[in-house]
Amino acid sequence: MIYALIAAALVAVDQIVKYLVMTHIPAGGHVPLVPYLVELTYVTNTGAAFSIFSEHTWALALVSLVMSLALALALWKNLFRHPFGKLALTLLLAGAVGNLIDRAFRGFVVDMFNVLFMRFAVFNVADICVVVGGIAAGVYYMFLMDRLEPREETPNDDAEADR
Repeated sequence: MIYALIAAALVAVDQIVKYLVMTHIPAGGHVPLVPYLVELTYVTNTGAAFSIFSEHTWALALVSLVMSLALALALWKNLFRHPFGKLALTLLLAGAVGNLIDRAFRGFVVDMFNVLFMRFAVFNVADICVVVGGIAAGVYYMFLMDRLEPREETPNDDAEADR
């Protein structure tokens, strides 16, 4: 239940920030957030990361919907039993839902964070959730799953240990 609340809170933050940007910054306009590091820039994106698949917003919305359902099911079914793994899934879910809402109701995703110290795509809170959640899920799977998840013993485990 706590993970559903976390996901809902992150989706709410994502949507509130997008609403504030759309109502207070003209399209293409920008406002300093952290001088010389980050500015808020109101841009729309009909595609995915770096505007790829920009002509297929409906397909991206469908992928977001399928992924949202799969991630919610994974959380509900306890695919990862450790809180770190569950948090990774929660972040991925929040990001997928945040951008799904944009694609379904606006026909585009609202992006706003523009880093100034390097050339990079403008992104949003949902994108941050997806990236951090994806990295956390990868770390969890690659390095922590064997240590944190209890192993289910099979009859062959005992036989192999006796050899």
